[in-house]
Amino acid sequence: MKKITESKILAENRRAQFDYSIIETYEAGIELYGYEVKSVKEGKFQIAGARILIRGGEAFLVNSHIPPYQPKNTPSNYEEDRSRRLLLTKNEIKELTGALQEKGSVLVPLEAHLKNHFIKIKLGLGRGKKKSDKREALKKQAHLREIRKEELNG
Repeated sequence: MKKITESKILAENRRAQFDYSIIETYEAGIELYGYEVKSVKEGKFQIAGARILIRGGEAFLVNSHIPPYQPKNTPSNYEEDRSRRLLLTKNEIKELTGALQEKGSVLVPLEAHLKNHFIKIKLGLGRGKKKSDKREALKKQAHLREIRKEELNG
C-alpha cells in the first residue's frame, strides 16, 4: 500500500520565478518553534525577499518573517525575522556549496508547503535574470493573457 502524501502550499515566493532563472530545485525541512508552526500552518509565513545562506556546514533561511500565533502568549524575546536552520543532508549541503561558488548563483526559497504534517521549504538554485529577460517574460505573460481573454469572449 502506498502512503498518500498531502501537499498544501503555505507560502509562495512568486517574485523568485520572475527575478531568477531556476536551474535546480531541492526540498528541505525547517527548524521551527511550536508557536511558529501554528502561525505557519495558519498561512502567516512570508518568504518573499528571503535568501538561503550556508555557514559552517549548515543552511539557514534569512529574511523570512513569521509573526507570532498569539502575540500575548509568545515569549518576550521572540524575533519574527530570525535566521532559521534548514534541514538538509551533508551531501546536499556540499553540493549546494559547490554550486554557489559559481558567479551569479543564488539559492532562494520558492515555496513552503505541508508534506505528511511536516513543513518543508522548496529551494531553487538559480541565476539572476537580466532586465531584457524580465521584459520578455512580461510580454509573454501579456500575450498569453490576451489569448485567454479572446478565447473566453469568442
